[in-house]
Amino acid sequence: MISMPSLLLILAIVILLFGTKKLKNLGSDLGGAFKGFKKALDDGESKEKNVEDKSDSDVIEGEVVEEKKSKKK
Repeated sequence: MISMPSLLLILAIVILLFGTKKLKNLGSDLGGAFKGFKKALDDGESKEKNVEDKSDSDVIEGEVVEEKKSKKK
């Protein structure tokens, strides 16, 4: 396990190598990527639900149409 002084030393080295501005940009880019990924997952789930709902209603409408056709005969 890494101790607290070791983590602080690693953090200091990373800041010296990359600089605070670059780390800030990296953090905001990473956050934007997570938001986009989450939105894509949510959109995919909602589209999947819409497809399932439409297929259920088509079956029900198909049954109703078949019943109407059989009553006309």
